[in-house]
Amino acid sequence: MPIARAAKRATARLGAVVLAGALLAACGSSDSSDSSDSAGGKVTLNVDLFGSFGFKEAGLYEEYQKLNPNITIKQSDTQDEADYWKSLQTRLAGGGGLADVQGVEVGRIASVTQQQSDKFQDLKEFGADKLKGEFAEAKWSAATTKDGKILGLGTDVGPEAMCYRTDLFKEAGLPTDREELAKKWATWDGYLELGKEYKKKAPAKSAWLDSVGSLYGIMIGQEKERYYDASGELIYDKNPAVKEAWDTSVEAAEAGLSAKLDQWSPQWNQAFAAGSFATIPCPAWMLGYIKGQAGDGGQGKCGAGNWGGSYLSIPRAAKHKEEAYKLIEWLTAPEQQAKVFQKQGNFPSSTGAIETIAGAKDDYFSGAPIGQIFGDAAKESPVQVLGVHDQNVMQQITNALSEVERKGTSSDKAWGTAKKGVDNVIG
Repeated sequence: MPIARAAKRATARLGAVVLAGALLAACGSSDSSDSSDSAGGKVTLNVDLFGSFGFKEAGLYEEYQKLNPNITIKQSDTQDEADYWKSLQTRLAGGGGLADVQGVEVGRIASVTQQQSDKFQDLKEFGADKLKGEFAEAKWSAATTKDGKILGLGTDVGPEAMCYRTDLFKEAGLPTDREELAKKWATWDGYLELGKEYKKKAPAKSAWLDSVGSLYGIMIGQEKERYYDASGELIYDKNPAVKEAWDTSVEAAEAGLSAKLDQWSPQWNQAFAAGSFATIPCPAWMLGYIKGQAGDGGQGKCGAGNWGGSYLSIPRAAKHKEEAYKLIEWLTAPEQQAKVFQKQGNFPSSTGAIETIAGAKDDYFSGAPIGQIFGDAAKESPVQVLGVHDQNVMQQITNALSEVERKGTSSDKAWGTAKKGVDNVIG
């Protein structure tokens, strides 16, 4: 719901899914090297992912194996994407230990297309070019090299909303109606002001949001240009949008609105069920994670730019490339993407699937119309310029913000730390 900018702050554009509830992996090498096939022409496909893609949870592997009795699928996954990517880089360099299918986060896809195209299979050789019209144009083009190689098929995109705990809001005397809240936090100023109001009467051991890093993530996810411009120049240190997201996140930290939790940490996972924070910026793929962490105790208590989204790619060193392609084509087909959304909340990148789930609601999130909320957010999300080191720059900035909220480091000093970190990572 775009509203005019207020006080030079970006509009929040937050659909409000009632997140009434309490909210991508260990190193990706989880023994995916065991690819030995059994007798009789059977093939074992190893799928190595990060976070929660939702395939297993939606029963897709079981369904595919029934349709293809000669195929056995083994999935390994790592919770922290940074750990996953580091492990994948090591294995790509050595050429061993690679799975038949590797997940790639959207913030890494430019690295794959621009620097590692020789390490991944061109899916056009298996006929992937015929699928182009079935995916959102931005999703498709991001995984295509300048010379036309197709290096991944899109799974989901990350339209954003704001998830919140209705029970904690009630205790603090705040409204819980999603439409009313959407108006109150239609700007980031409004979101922070509501947070300050919450803090005055907050339940014990409960903060307004999980971390300022997640606030920064949702804000920067609403921008077309973030860390690179269209020419490939690194612009994060002079981009007004980055500064605005940084300053807003620093303000939240200095106001004591954060629970100071590192995303994906054990403490963060436990905080969902414990009610340690009242709101969390919530890309569509977060819904399934919330359900898993908050459990049955969170059902009915929760209210719900682009942040995230992933691809499935096949390393050139994969053992079963043709079988792997058939699997990823099936997993990313509209029917399967719709099933994952219904089960996990991962918003489809398939145009056909988007139409299918438009009327979807989620009982866990107090019957919120998640198909409409995230569908509208997806329409508003910009086609982002992605650079080779997008994810690395993001990580350095959020690390520095963590120093502000945890140690009270000044904004200027922390920003200097972020810049040094970026320089060290990029070289």
